Amino acid sequence: MDQNTITEILNRPISRELLERDLTRLAYVAKDGTPRSIPIAFTWNGSEIVLCTSTNAPKLHALRANPAVALTIDTEVHPPQILLIRGTVELDVVDGIPDEYLQMNGSYEMTPEQRVEWEAEVRSLYDGMVRIVVTPTWAKLIDFETTLPSAVEELAARRAARQSA
Repeated sequence: MDQNTITEILNRPISRELLERDLTRLAYVAKDGTPRSIPIAFTWNGSEIVLCTSTNAPKLHALRANPAVALTIDTEVHPPQILLIRGTVELDVVDGIPDEYLQMNGSYEMTPEQRVEWEAEVRSLYDGMVRIVVTPTWAKLIDFETTLPSAVEELAARRAARQSA
């Protein structure tokens, strides 16, 4: 998929709303060859999705061996709105707490006092983190109004062909 198409999909209003959510599901292949899908907080910086994790997270070994990932960001209503993204990751080990980590966890409802306590706890727990930076190489928005899953689109086209015959 070319970059202009990816950019167009990610700039659609529904995609922008989904990219402002708190959680995505990250899918990757574990070191033992089995698939994994985990919920993880994220932030969108306009061109990349940034996830943060501890320096001892098991997923890092797998991502170093195979940087191909898939992300799903969706709603919990019917019909759902679903943003599917495939990409590759770069791992960026940082000292301290990345700004993105504080940003992605800033949307939870906390009083100012709770926020100070939470941030102090985070800073005392982590001496460093890893930024998992996902560069999208493919994207699809499914809103069930203007776009459908590809298999459903194919079935609808077959039905239309049968009805017009």
